[in-house]
Amino acid sequence: MNFAPLPSVDVAAVPSDGFVLDVREDNEWAAGHVEGALHIPMSDFVARFGELTEAADDGQRVHVMCRVGGRSAQVTQYLVQQGIDAVNIDGGMLAWDGAGRPMVTESGNPAFVL
Repeated sequence: MNFAPLPSVDVAAVPSDGFVLDVREDNEWAAGHVEGALHIPMSDFVARFGELTEAADDGQRVHVMCRVGGRSAQVTQYLVQQGIDAVNIDGGMLAWDGAGRPMVTESGNPAFVL
């Protein structure tokens, strides 16, 4: 079977007001995440798919994020198959942090990538 190449973007290409879906686990999210991102762990994703379709405007591009890009690639592939405009963020949170893009925590502690 031939698969189209997975759509992906560099962290610098994610607009500051872009819709980010974070599929990392709860402890990774708590350590630091993109402000305003939607958090649905990959392990819960199919069961919680409706939360994404409610949160994302019709036709809005979904930027999928994990730690380095492996889990988000799988979720991106699933979303594309569902007809959603989704792109994998190359390098994930490690690249986001490395590019100096802002991260937040709910605890108020300094954000880091777990």
